[in-house]
Amino acid sequence: MLQPIGFAQQPSLQVMPSVLVIEDDPILGKAMAMHLRHAGFDVDLAEDGERGLRRLRHARPDIAVIDLMLPGLDGWAVTEAIREDHLGVPVIVVSARGSEHDKVHTLEIGADDYLSKPFGMRELIARIEALLRRTRLVAASEPRGEAIEVDGLRIDPDLRRAFVRVSPGQAPADWIDSQLTPTEFRLVVALARQEGRALSRDELQRRVWGIPYRHRDRTVDVCVRKIREKLDRQSETHDYVHTHYGVGYRFAAEAR
Repeated sequence: MLQPIGFAQQPSLQVMPSVLVIEDDPILGKAMAMHLRHAGFDVDLAEDGERGLRRLRHARPDIAVIDLMLPGLDGWAVTEAIREDHLGVPVIVVSARGSEHDKVHTLEIGADDYLSKPFGMRELIARIEALLRRTRLVAASEPRGEAIEVDGLRIDPDLRRAFVRVSPGQAPADWIDSQLTPTEFRLVVALARQEGRALSRDELQRRVWGIPYRHRDRTVDVCVRKIREKLDRQSETHDYVHTHYGVGYRFAAEAR
């Protein structure tokens, strides 16, 4: 359609990704909000866990950045509530607590990434952008349709669920839903689509998390451990995820 003479064509409107920052330090919170807005994000700021959780449930932001040591409802409790409510909001936890135990526990309860204080604002923005790419672009481009079936396990990409045969002879209609989180499911699919091949932690980190593997990063290992609890330990007959020491992990249905 021709534009009238003398009128410029209006640019298409783009929706800015929304970020909820839950941070009780007012100086740091305002600095994070300022840098994120400058980077093109729509930012909301909450000063404590209770307010942050209410805004998460009401507004459903594209991503949440949560401080761990919040007054009242701390970052662990907020993250657990997000997963219990099945809100589906990607979570980056930031904390001055940088021990491996804290990082592992935070990832185990459902956080997608962990950033230790002090951190640079450029790194925070890069982590957010990487997580958004993973949840939006990577997830949207995942192959759908035909299910992946091996002995005692059915992985359904359309439903994003994996069903396990708990005992020998159990009819498929009675197989249980393994209750994989979205991240765990993506990791299972990444492994299963390369059945029999050992994939390195770096390859898995790039495919599932959209970022390169970092030295001493336990993210992949923690996710694999949770998958084994939900698949291998549920099945009485088979193991599905296998460790290749010095390499990474391999998917195959192997009878015990």
